[in-house]
Amino acid sequence: MAAATRFALFDLDGTITRRDSFLPWTLGLLRRHPLRYLRVPLLLGPLLSYAFGPRSRDSLRGEQRGELKGAVMHGLFAGLPRKAIDDWSREFAQHIVAHGTFHDAVEALRMHRLHGEEVVLLSASPDVYVPRIGEELGVNLTICTQALWNGERLDGHLAGPNRYGAEKTLVLQRLRADRPGLATIAYGNSPADVEHMRLCEQCVYVNAPPRLARQLNQPGIQHVQWRE
Repeated sequence: MAAATRFALFDLDGTITRRDSFLPWTLGLLRRHPLRYLRVPLLLGPLLSYAFGPRSRDSLRGEQRGELKGAVMHGLFAGLPRKAIDDWSREFAQHIVAHGTFHDAVEALRMHRLHGEEVVLLSASPDVYVPRIGEELGVNLTICTQALWNGERLDGHLAGPNRYGAEKTLVLQRLRADRPGLATIAYGNSPADVEHMRLCEQCVYVNAPPRLARQLNQPGIQHVQWRE
């Protein structure tokens, strides 16, 4: 087989999965630890701050999304042992890959692997469960938002940048620097993904609403509708 000439970069939520993954992961872990429901009122402040915060810049919005994710994980699950997190995340990953993904997305990923191309999963969702999904999908590399740990117990605040918007562009630039000569095909579904996707030789935009599809009707951007 000839050497691969490109690598494939996949977003997760709404691109491979049919919907957001963080909320169902959170609710599932709450069901496993019902006393943690008593902590839900602690989220009122972060939720209001996010809902009514400024929305003028995508970079700022990415920071706010990260702060909210960190507030949710810290507020609800701080102190849970790593094994409790891992046990649920393993079960969650198996379930979501089996029942919560687009068939066409999984098939596209499989075809890239079949042609010897490296597949990278790049997600703003946290590493408490995203690498497990990457393992189930058989990707070569998973890059996602990192959560902070205190030894073997979860802190929940973010340990690094939220991999959203401009952060994905920085990751893409590092990936390409480490893979000189390889072209990139990127898959995404969010307006925030367009920034890094425009830098790729080919990009596939998943389930764009009609108005956005017209705005992104440009050479190099392929539009697909993945429903099943």
